[in-house]
Amino acid sequence: MERILRGVMRYRHSTREQMVQEFRKVRDNPQPKAVFFTCMDSRMIPTRFTETHVGDMFVVRNAGNLVPHAEHFQDEYFSCEPAALELGCVVNNIKHIIVCGHSDCKAMNLLYKLKDPEFASLDNRRISPLRAWLCEHANTSLDKFQNLRQIGLDKPLIFSSETPLRKFVAYIDPENNFAIEDKLSQVNTLQQIENIASYGFLKRRLESHDLHIHALWFDIYTGDIYYFSRNSKRFIAIDESTIEQLLTEVRRYYS
Repeated sequence: MERILRGVMRYRHSTREQMVQEFRKVRDNPQPKAVFFTCMDSRMIPTRFTETHVGDMFVVRNAGNLVPHAEHFQDEYFSCEPAALELGCVVNNIKHIIVCGHSDCKAMNLLYKLKDPEFASLDNRRISPLRAWLCEHANTSLDKFQNLRQIGLDKPLIFSSETPLRKFVAYIDPENNFAIEDKLSQVNTLQQIENIASYGFLKRRLESHDLHIHALWFDIYTGDIYYFSRNSKRFIAIDESTIEQLLTEVRRYYS
């Protein structure tokens, strides 16, 4: 806590005035461009690796960058994730939703272990809110990943897209650069696209192509950020050799 308090003092004497000026610019007319779902991992700093500023994004963080599927909720029982979708995409008319997973995700490492029925037993879930959260809301990701392992990791997966009739194909880590848990993390990141699209209050905008869902994936050891390209059917590193290709895809399908 001492470190945080001293950090606040450094902020007061360094970047505070700059931030106050930015707050004043957006105070009466903020125009955020994205709702950004990512993990609560302390190594994930989305505003830094996207170079975004005050007023640019709504950021929602939880263990495993999960957006619970609408089937888990009845009547008035909801969690903050769909509430954030409504606040961002209905109240504020934001047009882009981004889900960002990452390497060495502790939640995904635990999810991988939950393939063991004993480890995922009801008794163990009752003493671990994290296990219960993952078993409830990430089990679909684990099932998809287990199916992929059975058919072969080089085979494609098919995900529902913005509507049930629209699908996209994904090859997970075709170059085999990442650990098995990281492959699961990529599957989980893409599964959230399906989950987001399950909410009825987004249906009209998704069907009319007025709202778009994207997936990013961050390698914390190299600092590389990957964008899921539906044209290429895989995560592609965003760098000098790919940026024009990715910008062309984004402008064509998501502008």
